[in-house]
Amino acid sequence: MSGWTVEDMPPMDERTVVVTGANSGLGYEGTEAFARKGATVVMACRSVDRGERAAAEIRHAATGELDVRECDLADLDSVAAFAEGLREDYDAVDVLCNNAGVMAIPRQETADGFEMQMGVNHFGHFALTGRLLPMLSASDGEARVVTQSSGAHEMGEMDFSDLHSERDYGKWAAYGRSKLSNLLFAYELDRRLDDHGVDDVLSVACHPGYADTDLQFRGPREMGSSLRMAGMKVANALLGQSAEKGALPMLYAATADDVLGGEFVGPDGLMDMRGYPEFQRSNAASYDEDDADRLWTVSEAATGVTYDFGE
Repeated sequence: MSGWTVEDMPPMDERTVVVTGANSGLGYEGTEAFARKGATVVMACRSVDRGERAAAEIRHAATGELDVRECDLADLDSVAAFAEGLREDYDAVDVLCNNAGVMAIPRQETADGFEMQMGVNHFGHFALTGRLLPMLSASDGEARVVTQSSGAHEMGEMDFSDLHSERDYGKWAAYGRSKLSNLLFAYELDRRLDDHGVDDVLSVACHPGYADTDLQFRGPREMGSSLRMAGMKVANALLGQSAEKGALPMLYAATADDVLGGEFVGPDGLMDMRGYPEFQRSNAASYDEDDADRLWTVSEAATGVTYDFGE
């Protein structure tokens, strides 16, 4: 895959792709790339207005259809309504990119009482994937679930006695836990698909390295810290690669022929922070099957979503 770029993506005509957080950053770049290749892209956005503005920009350069829909991952009712609307209007989904996320913000809670980073980054995507699994299984070809993690998973620790950081909240610790949860989920989904004989849906994980997006600025903005905002601008300029390049691992995981279930794709450059896509290994904690199984059970109970593997 050396030097793989968007130009190496296969045609996506007659393929339906769902991208969460599609109006900005990695989601925007991924949406544009899919649409340039002819896909119909359902842009799952918390703000329909921002989604429509992004879609208007993308339509100038892309041939694929864009369908902007509200999906607030911090509200399980919104996730359920989004999935129900999709089932009414589409026969199948070929690719689901679990991309949206929040990072290192002051402690907040979702509409359902989850710590915001864990709620958006993991529980919202767990619920969405479960609700869309029958549509993924209905794909004419091999469908894929691509879950966006981060190098920050390496600082994550699973504490099931305080999963929502009610006793002890650290914004970076909570972010790391949510990103570790993304990987535990992606690998556990792959195992469960295999155990149930579902060979037409793959679960794959990826990370963008250090990509220069708005993700880094929400925390300082909500803290009202101009000093932290300035620091992030400097860090992004010195260390970050473009959002366009940061989206490549997600696009590779979603479309490349040599991808297998349970793979982890990230940038091939220095410290995995920038570069072109390559297969990587995440940390040992992400492959802990006991933690993955426990997280799955907790997630089903918390979201009320159980997965239909077609048996």
